[in-house]
Amino acid sequence: MTTTVPAVDAVFDGGRNDVATRLDGLTQAVESSRSRIDEEILAPAEMLTGRAAERLTLSGEHTIVALAGATGSGKSSLFNSLTDLELAGVGVRRPTTSWALACAWGPDGAQGLLEWMGIPARHQVSRMSMLDHSTEDTKLDGLVLLDLPDHDSTEVSHHLEMDRLIKYADLLVWVLDPQKYADAAIHDRYIRPMASYSDVTLVVLNQIDRIPFEQRDRALADVRRILAEEGLPDVPVIGVSATRGDGVEDLKRELAARIRAKSSAKARLTSDIAAAAAVMAQVGGSAEAPGITPVDRQALNDTLVDCAGVPQLVEAIAASTQRRAALHTGWPFARWVGRLGPDPLEELQLDGDLSLSSLARAALPEAGNVQRASAELAIRDVAEKASAGLERPWRDAVRDASSRPGEDIVAELDAAIHATGVEVAKAPLWWKVVHAVQLLGVVAIVAGLGWLLAQAVTSFSSVELPDLGDVAGVPMAAVVVVGVVIGGIVLAALSRLAAGIGGRRKAGRADRELRTAIESVAAERVIAPIEAELASYRAYRSGILAALG
Repeated sequence: MTTTVPAVDAVFDGGRNDVATRLDGLTQAVESSRSRIDEEILAPAEMLTGRAAERLTLSGEHTIVALAGATGSGKSSLFNSLTDLELAGVGVRRPTTSWALACAWGPDGAQGLLEWMGIPARHQVSRMSMLDHSTEDTKLDGLVLLDLPDHDSTEVSHHLEMDRLIKYADLLVWVLDPQKYADAAIHDRYIRPMASYSDVTLVVLNQIDRIPFEQRDRALADVRRILAEEGLPDVPVIGVSATRGDGVEDLKRELAARIRAKSSAKARLTSDIAAAAAVMAQVGGSAEAPGITPVDRQALNDTLVDCAGVPQLVEAIAASTQRRAALHTGWPFARWVGRLGPDPLEELQLDGDLSLSSLARAALPEAGNVQRASAELAIRDVAEKASAGLERPWRDAVRDASSRPGEDIVAELDAAIHATGVEVAKAPLWWKVVHAVQLLGVVAIVAGLGWLLAQAVTSFSSVELPDLGDVAGVPMAAVVVVGVVIGGIVLAALSRLAAGIGGRRKAGRADRELRTAIESVAAERVIAPIEAELASYRAYRSGILAALG
């Protein structure tokens, strides 16, 4: 796998420019979509980011122009005419292998750039030591001119070399033969597929001297018509004669203008980056992610709360609190009779500590298929809503992040409930106070009834008990008994009312703490992974949009 080289500060106009920004965006998109988008889709973009970064690092001052054409198109003659050299005369011959020829203008010779393109030293020539009599508007300082192998060569190595070097060129100059300018080979394989690169394409109709003068304009117009049909309506078409020099100066002016503006290098890199980003966007998309809304999050939490059995637990806590309060504070005689009835806590077979953990183990049956299916459906629903409108690779990534294989969400919810520190068994102080008062009341009743019984017995004997007095003719002991019975019943009723309020409060606290525990599991187990995946998508989308410009 090619290592991605970070985008550098490209200098074409004296400062950081749009090309570097686009390159940064493409690099970010590649890195963010790794393991989501197929590597076969990412590989070309990744290779481009590395090549483009190296190109900008090596030189922003040179423009690489490649001459491409068929055998007999006069491409090599045009190369010699542009360089003002007969290369065979200075000892550099057209290679018989698959290598291209290169000529660099300027004092530094662009040695590093040529080595980076893989062009051997024996196939390079520099114009830096030669006198240049060109006019100001035809000076080609900063040009690196390549004479590519013939595209219609029978040698496979020639095709491979041409295809390889086309990727490096900032400006592609297609040299056409006047008798074969409509040849399907070059149009179908190269020109038409590169319609998106029209800004960095130039077409030269060479050997125009072989066309009668009065037919030249018609021939050039016909070439423009063919290009327009192929999606390149704005590509300049220049007629030249490399052997006689017709139109060569016009071609030099066009090249010189692009070199001075450095527009070709920028435009080629921009086109490459945009094309790579467009391919990625076809697979990964570029729509805005809806994300997880508060409503979706709450719906997930509510479903998981139900799946974990929190409502049943809360009801059990409220019931157990009221039952235990009644056993502590109720009218003792009614309480003793009530002990003969079923105890909801005993029915649950709770441990003696009455902890939430034991209550949960008893109140909640083992997670069944219905609970698990309901939880998984809720998780899948929130993942689908969060990724609605995204392309399949990202939808799949969000879904996979929300539900990792081998993890049981219901078991995690159960563990969270058992770890919650809700105090179920602790009795309030007032229960103990009321209990003591009620016991004193029982003692008072027993004593009063005993006194009345003793008075009744002694009335048949000579023994006399002290007179405690009466109230409206009713013995004091009877008044005490009746008063204590009524007071005990009223106190029991008030205690029952208070116990109900206390039970609901305790159940409410338990409900809040249990829901917090469930929401924590949902946030860590479902929401956070989805948000992380959506953050990767947003980084990818931001990069794609920057790369597309």
